[in-house]
Amino acid sequence: MAIRKLLIILLAVVSCSFASSYAQINENPNVSLNAKQQSIIPIAALTAKGELEQLKPALSVGLDAGLTINEIKEIMVHLYAYCGFPRSIRGLQTLMEVLDERKAKGIEDELGADASPISDERSKYDRGKANLEKLIGRPLNEPQSGYAAFAPTIEVFLKEHLFADIFDRDVLTFADRELVTISVISAIGGAEPMLKSHLAICLNLGLSPQQLNEFISILKTTIGKKEAKDAQLVLNEVLSAR
Repeated sequence: MAIRKLLIILLAVVSCSFASSYAQINENPNVSLNAKQQSIIPIAALTAKGELEQLKPALSVGLDAGLTINEIKEIMVHLYAYCGFPRSIRGLQTLMEVLDERKAKGIEDELGADASPISDERSKYDRGKANLEKLIGRPLNEPQSGYAAFAPTIEVFLKEHLFADIFDRDVLTFADRELVTISVISAIGGAEPMLKSHLAICLNLGLSPQQLNEFISILKTTIGKKEAKDAQLVLNEVLSAR
């Protein structure tokens, strides 16, 4: 009887401990990336690298995780700004193949919502500037410097097209778009200053250091150790400067 009572007490303690841990996880939704966010990383990175055969199963995983067809289309549209039309279009063509294969198996994937009409009457430049200020978390009032002063045209294109035309499309959240961005930049390499800036934006948008380290882990298993190591060095620099 004494042993039985002891077992009952131990089970009660374990149950309470599990319930407490579960509650803490649910109170903090930023403990880890959700399944959709996790699937964005290999989709964006593999598309950027042109690894289309590996992209196919990654697309299926994303669809199974709950990404809609329009959300994946939007990932492909977004990433062309960072790795070019050829990679983006090949990614879209690969998505079409995967959808046809899944449909032949009787899988009906959700189309999802399209982008809402833009009702903001400000100029595209002002809309893009406002979006960029939200991303970086501070006003942009200082005079142009660096590449923006050296080549003002590209600064205008960035504001009007990337941060207005693309970021104003509400199919993806700003945080999801930044996950696409850091995945692409990490995959193509050689753009560490841009990766540093966008990792800082991720933190400003509410992604946690733990989630960004999880991003590195996913990068390592799906893209490669070198890409993950290089991205980890940049992330460590960003986190140490906070």
